[in-house]
Amino acid sequence: MESDRSAFIDAMRSVASSVTVVTTNGAAGRYGATVSAFCSVSADPPTILVCLNAESRIAQHVIENQNLNINVLPQNADHIAQRFAGAHDKDIEDRFDNIPLNTDDVPSISGATVLSCEVDQVIPSGSHQIVIGKVMSVAKANNQPLTYYDGAYHQVTPIAVGAV
Repeated sequence: MESDRSAFIDAMRSVASSVTVVTTNGAAGRYGATVSAFCSVSADPPTILVCLNAESRIAQHVIENQNLNINVLPQNADHIAQRFAGAHDKDIEDRFDNIPLNTDDVPSISGATVLSCEVDQVIPSGSHQIVIGKVMSVAKANNQPLTYYDGAYHQVTPIAVGAV
C-alpha cells in the first residue's frame, strides 16, 4: 500500500541532512539552487546523486550544461542556503551577487566542500530527475557542515563516545 504524502513529508522532516547548493554553468547559463536530496552512490568510481524537481530551473540548467558542483555549506552559511532557495529572488537579479566564490566557471562557494561533477545519467522518478554525477574533483573544506532538520538549520555537535 502506498504511503500517504503528508505522512511521508512529516517522516522526512525527521531526517537530518547536510545543506547543499547545486551550481552549474555552460550553454544554459549559470544557475544555483539549494537542494535537500544529495548522497554518495559509489567510491569506485566516485559518484554522487542529487534529486532535482523536473520542472525546476536548476534541473533544466544541469541537464543542458551536463555539469554540476555540489557545495556542502559550512555551518555559518544559512544566509547562502536561503539565497539559493530563492528567499531573495524578489530583491536580487542574480543569486550569485555578493556570494564569495572560488571560481566563476562552474561556481564553487568559498568555505564549502565542493564535489565537481559531470552528468553521467539522468533518471526520471515521480516529480523529480535523479541526476547521477561522476565526481571529477573534490575540494574539502575543514568546516563543520550546516544541517537541515525539521524545517530549520542546525549545527553539528559531536557527542563524546561513552559519555553518560
